[in-house]
Amino acid sequence: MRRATPLLPALAVLLLTLTACGSEHAGAPGAAAPASGIPVTDPPVEGVRITSLTLPSATPAPTPSDRFRVHPDPLAATGDSGVSAAYEVTNSGTEALTYTILFDFTTDTGEVMGDRQETVRSLAPGATRRGTVRLGAPAPGSSRVSRVKVAQVTRVPAAEAPPAPGQCPPSGLRLTADDGDAAMGLRVVGLHLENCGKRDHALDGYPLLELLDEDLAPVHGVRIVRGSGGISSDPQFDQPARPLVLKPGESAVSGLMWRNTTGFGTPVDVPYVRVRAERGAAPVTVTPHLDLGTTGKLAVRAWARPPARD
Repeated sequence: MRRATPLLPALAVLLLTLTACGSEHAGAPGAAAPASGIPVTDPPVEGVRITSLTLPSATPAPTPSDRFRVHPDPLAATGDSGVSAAYEVTNSGTEALTYTILFDFTTDTGEVMGDRQETVRSLAPGATRRGTVRLGAPAPGSSRVSRVKVAQVTRVPAAEAPPAPGQCPPSGLRLTADDGDAAMGLRVVGLHLENCGKRDHALDGYPLLELLDEDLAPVHGVRIVRGSGGISSDPQFDQPARPLVLKPGESAVSGLMWRNTTGFGTPVDVPYVRVRAERGAAPVTVTPHLDLGTTGKLAVRAWARPPARD
């Protein structure tokens, strides 16, 4: 007489087999859908052109046979949207340039769901460099991204570009500008100077400024004042210059302040400011995008110790 095979172990084996087979089922719900590359023919913006857009394809609808299958989703696990764009940058100028590019990820109606910034350093004249920008994790509740556009391009001479993070220039002084602050028409951008070298460095005074237009040509007709200059009551800007000695690893701060008030006349926009920490220092060109309106005035603060941290 033959012994009957127990039903429970056999059913468990069947379920395990179905699960293992289902882990490679491409059309299952939750599986990472294949991405599609879409050619883009938009004209370049100041030498920057998006060449293709990659969007995740729609996930197929579930079928009755998907009930017992387990489907890993790599994008869901990492939070990545799967949206990216290939781009290329061409330097049509006569000197090496460093480009900073802001990309907007938008919906069909143009609503911006996120932006990303890319830096292309030391691009030689006539050269082209290619790269890829990725949206990464979308913001909670954001709508589906279907387009990527070049929102803003800044380009400065490679020799005057702010140093890359962690890089110390030959001068031993790292000069950078922050993203600034704006309220009720008042604008303030901070300048930061770090002694990243191996010797002490003395400062006494104000940074020296040269205002430049989008073609990196000098802008005339704007008065640069030391201190607040009546632009706003700010005790920090009105502190007199005092001698400083920056030891290796120490920093100093300065700043730019202006209003974007527009009255009679032609508004003035200054995308670039060439900054020298002191007379004779190597120039660094920053991109604060001064929207000076018709005020014709820019305030600069003396170098000072950064405020103590609590």
